[in-house]
Amino acid sequence: MNPNENNDTEISLLDIGNFLQGAWKKLVIASIVGAVLGLSSWFFLGSYSAEYVLLINNNNNNNNTTNSYALNLVSWKILQKSLPNLAAQALVGNKAPENQASLFSAMSNEQWWQKNVIASYALSKADTKDLAGISKDLDAVSTTILNLTLTASASSKEQALDNVRTASKFLRSGGAYVQLRSLLNGYASQTISTVAELQQEITRTQIELGYQIERTKGLEELRKRFSGGASTNISQQFNVDDSGGKYLPLTTQIIAANSDINQSKETLLRLGKRLDQMAIVKAFMEKATPLQEQAFDGLALDDQLLGIQADLRSKVAKDDSNSQEILDQLRTQLLAVQVRFSKGLEANAPPTASGKKGLIKSTAGGLAGAFFLMLLVLLGQRVWASVKSGGAK
Repeated sequence: MNPNENNDTEISLLDIGNFLQGAWKKLVIASIVGAVLGLSSWFFLGSYSAEYVLLINNNNNNNNTTNSYALNLVSWKILQKSLPNLAAQALVGNKAPENQASLFSAMSNEQWWQKNVIASYALSKADTKDLAGISKDLDAVSTTILNLTLTASASSKEQALDNVRTASKFLRSGGAYVQLRSLLNGYASQTISTVAELQQEITRTQIELGYQIERTKGLEELRKRFSGGASTNISQQFNVDDSGGKYLPLTTQIIAANSDINQSKETLLRLGKRLDQMAIVKAFMEKATPLQEQAFDGLALDDQLLGIQADLRSKVAKDDSNSQEILDQLRTQLLAVQVRFSKGLEANAPPTASGKKGLIKSTAGGLAGAFFLMLLVLLGQRVWASVKSGGAK
């Protein structure tokens, strides 16, 4: 081994020892200052966290009605996409609760819902793998949500509790609004497409009814013309209804033709009553559509829509079962949404708040950061001094 290398090594280690001996006070002071800064940042910038658990009563969600869905995996994903947009619209329209603009700004981000609202499913992924193949019913159970755990943070414990309550209320009211908007959109489509289809079907049935009446008249004339004893066999040949029916007795054909006429008339009556129901839906939508643009509180909107339904019902005769039917359908769907986001999302306990976390982490981070920063500064000064002394030589 080269002696010079040993000397260089000894000198290097000696320099490090001398460096630390001369700089340890500065490093200690810097570390203390960093720890104090870290502690101060935790004290002033640290936040309290509040947690709120909402239990889902799935008994209220067993509804296969169009435009309604239970809080399962699919419907929760829909809400996760819809609620941020709803929060953003509330901010733009100045409809966020007082002193909650910052919370609504946070809730307008989809990441907030993924991070601060955790869904607990009936079966975990591990359970699904263990029980795979036992029953197909487990596929539905695995997507069933048992509860939602909401968390929110703030600079004070009281504000954190208020934030989590506000988020819970918005989840209920916003979720109800999303479903009501879907329900109203469905009815709006019906008033356009369904009415057009009904009109088309009425016209088609009226045309067919005209042919049926003419066919019956022809059969009646044939029966009058061939009313003699041998009329049955002769007259049967003049009916061109179909390959087999034309050989039936004229009396049987006339009865069948009149039965077709009666059936067509019944169809027209049913289609007309359906049009009358669509007229009630249209009247409902004319009053409901402006309301959904005024506020984003779905539960309050639900109450208003129930009021519109009650007002329309008061103008309908009690014996008008056709109109009562469509109003009953409206009320059932509105009540289903209301129950789902009120009684269907309940908390057995009030929200809880925890103290500030991360004291040790914040203090240690400040200490380590200040220590290494001072170390880099001192090393930089040492290197700069060496460069200057080298240049002087």
